[in-house]
Amino acid sequence: MTLLPETVRRIDGIAARAQSTGRAPSLALAVVRDRAVLHFAGAGEQPRPDPKTQYRLGSITKTITATLVMQLRDEGFFALDDLLYRHLPGTPIGGVTLRQLLGHVSGLQREPDGPWWERHPGGDVDRLLAELTYEKLAGPPYRRYRYSNLAYGLLGAVLERVTGMAWADLAGKRVLDPLGMKRTTYAPVEPYARGYVVHSLDGTLHEEPRPDTGAMAPAGQLWSTVTDMAKWAAFLADPAPTVLARETVDEMCAPVAISDLESWTAGHGLGPQLFRVGERVYVGHGGSMPGYVAHLAVHRRSRMGVIVFANAYGLDGTGIKDVSLETLTAVLDSEPTPVPAWRPPTAPEGEAAEIRGRWWWMGREHSLLPDGDALVMTGPQHHTRYVREAPDRWRGVAGDNEGEILRILRSPDGTAERLDIATFIHSRDPGHLA
Repeated sequence: MTLLPETVRRIDGIAARAQSTGRAPSLALAVVRDRAVLHFAGAGEQPRPDPKTQYRLGSITKTITATLVMQLRDEGFFALDDLLYRHLPGTPIGGVTLRQLLGHVSGLQREPDGPWWERHPGGDVDRLLAELTYEKLAGPPYRRYRYSNLAYGLLGAVLERVTGMAWADLAGKRVLDPLGMKRTTYAPVEPYARGYVVHSLDGTLHEEPRPDTGAMAPAGQLWSTVTDMAKWAAFLADPAPTVLARETVDEMCAPVAISDLESWTAGHGLGPQLFRVGERVYVGHGGSMPGYVAHLAVHRRSRMGVIVFANAYGLDGTGIKDVSLETLTAVLDSEPTPVPAWRPPTAPEGEAAEIRGRWWWMGREHSLLPDGDALVMTGPQHHTRYVREAPDRWRGVAGDNEGEILRILRSPDGTAERLDIATFIHSRDPGHLA
């Protein structure tokens, strides 16, 4: 797939303006789909951006930590509603759950005690836990959305305690290596962009330290490239089952909290951030560390994503999130939606052949038609995909009646006479009103 020339010009313009007005030494922007970089736009000279140059991810790291948590949950190591003290006994804030930590609704304050962890070498897990106090709970769980880096430091501690492996080793073995993300690393590996603070008055550059953040690494340590992050964007859109089941990634991308209760344009799932632009919702995450800002946004339905890196601690006059969302929206607005070719369906067999066709409920017509090994019912304000799970029993797996049961009700001679869908009786008789 290639982008239209006018789309490319618009993307290049967004990147150039963001780097120039934002006063970033360099800015790297990529539009990606299905693990591939469709277009790369670089601006600036320190260094000249390249798709294989590393920048610091900052809090995009949290999406990888969340993936590890969900992997281990699926494997039975723990439940998301486990209280923290079950896995970190003795902690004074053990009454919060892993689910609340993932979704930033635990009530925890934003940062751990001690010096600013992003600019200083971090201690180990034992030190992080020893410095915790009850005062770190700023409010009760679920009272409000409260973004917390500390929460992800604690999730990393749980991962280490239940597996006996360091967080960095877990991330490499369980996520990065299986996805082929060889240029996503714990510490920077050349070529990488040095990070700067740009002086607000004279524009001089002050290079920032690049510390090992220790026990807080699960909140923001990793480094990566746009080519590697194309693979991560593809995973969020179309999960690799060897890493995480699609159903689990869907669970991660469902909203846990809305962070702006007035406009409902931003929220948080079990790891990913959610961004609403018009009628679309994107998933991803922003990131910042001293000298760096980053953003990832993915439109899961189209599998299109955008990655933006800059090696400055913030952009003047705009934000890295705004650049990312503007780019992704421009691409989706400009590019034609692929239209799949129609193919005649495979002829249904057995119960599927028996119950396909037209049904009525309360005088309203519904159609039950084959779709692969499933049946899809459509009708007024109704669209559900059903799969067979036992004789005369089908379950809704997507749509309005997801999770509900369709039961085939038979006449004494064995004919499929009616359908009971969550107690709503459908009949072949248009005049049936039961």
